[in-house]
Amino acid sequence: MPTPRDVLTPDALSMLQTVVSTGSFAGAARALNLVPSALSYRVRQIEDALDVLLFDRSARQARLTEAGTELLREAGRMLNEIDAVANRVKRVATGWEPMLTVAIDSVIPREPILDLACAFYAIDPPTRLKLRDETLLGTIEALTTGEADLAIGSVLDAASLAFTATGIRSRPIGELRFVYAVAPQHPLARLEGVLTDEVLRQHRAVAAADSSRSGPTMTVNLVGGQDVLTVGSMAAKLAAQLHGLGGGFLPEPMARPYIEAGHLVERSTARVLPIATMHCAWRVPSAGKPGRALEWWLAQFDHEGTRKALLGWHRGR
Repeated sequence: MPTPRDVLTPDALSMLQTVVSTGSFAGAARALNLVPSALSYRVRQIEDALDVLLFDRSARQARLTEAGTELLREAGRMLNEIDAVANRVKRVATGWEPMLTVAIDSVIPREPILDLACAFYAIDPPTRLKLRDETLLGTIEALTTGEADLAIGSVLDAASLAFTATGIRSRPIGELRFVYAVAPQHPLARLEGVLTDEVLRQHRAVAAADSSRSGPTMTVNLVGGQDVLTVGSMAAKLAAQLHGLGGGFLPEPMARPYIEAGHLVERSTARVLPIATMHCAWRVPSAGKPGRALEWWLAQFDHEGTRKALLGWHRGR
């Protein structure tokens, strides 16, 4: 006996749609250039494979049963999916990647990334987009291990990776300044003067964990012997510091609205104020030329407004 996979072919689903649209087996047979008995036999094969009745044969017209209604509803969706896949395959053959994965460091605000995603979808690409959150070395590791095609907010550039990874290109996005901040209720908010390492050592720090999984990890601006609360992202670090759980350096554009609102207090430290150069980095395909989706994303970094947005948290959001 035929199985559902044997009988639920695109041709069979189209045939059932024709029966419904013409209103009778005879009308469908004429439209499909079949003899009525051949059409009836094909419909019966589908019903036997599914062990259901698709049409109520007690009426003169081809009236769907509840099971038939459900199958026809799904048939339309399945046929549309087949057409969509065929169109996507054709467009992929013109140089579009089937999938583009973008690793985004947690110091990069998500609003401009989502704005870029909206603009990307507006050109109706066949490429599926995957955005993944990373932190510190995990951002570039996603690229070097082949888990991502583009990294945004990497603290390392291609030259730094020359001895450990090949086929990586990069360009600077710009500099990101960090400020040390604590909640108003935190003891460090009330101390006078510059905060030395000895003072910081007596209080808990909040750190965003490096998302690197297989390679080395990085810690930034922690004092030896200091208690540390480790969280999963820069957004979680901000939330922990707002709750008074510890102090630490935050991207200045990210912290500034909270400092101005009085939810954080900026403090000076004896440490050199960190300024990090952020990069975008990408993998060069074996063919030597990026796909059209990656080319589109790289072109966005030519715009100064895009680079500034990626390094500045939008106030009021």
